[in-house]
Amino acid sequence: MAALAISVRNAPSAAEAGCREAPPVRSGPTLIAYDGTKTSEQALREAAALLGGRPALLVVVWKPGLAFELIELPASSIGLPPAPLDVRTALETEHALYEGAQRAAQRAAALARSLGLEADALVVAEDPEVTVAETLLRIARERDARAITVGAHPHGGLLGSTTRAVVRDARCPVLVVRADAA
Repeated sequence: MAALAISVRNAPSAAEAGCREAPPVRSGPTLIAYDGTKTSEQALREAAALLGGRPALLVVVWKPGLAFELIELPASSIGLPPAPLDVRTALETEHALYEGAQRAAQRAAALARSLGLEADALVVAEDPEVTVAETLLRIARERDARAITVGAHPHGGLLGSTTRAVVRDARCPVLVVRADAA
């Protein structure tokens, strides 16, 4: 019996043996990125099937000011000086983009609830310089998200930059749902 006690005392600790402790279970909702595409809807459906009624936060990222950049872009992209900015058109476009983000969030939340999730929607206005991935990761940290669900848009068999950045930098599990090939 003494030899057994010595063996146990001399056994390497879990850290020394290379074992990791399980990460803490987060208390927040599962964050589901939604952009209105079929891929994001499919990701929402897959997440709902896995979550089974747990809280979810549907996140739509909106880039205010982008309409003003888009109006200047066509001329500047071919080396011409920017055309005079039509402020009214830019404001109308900006308003349409905002309303589109709001409608997408409402549709996503309604779909999530119909699939049995306890869902809230959040439209986030973010600077065009900040990537969607950075926004999703920040919200996940702030809300102590249990996981993040993202749809993987097809990019020649590779993950897109948003999905890749979320998978690489997330502090919680990430569910990546591929676009349906059918």
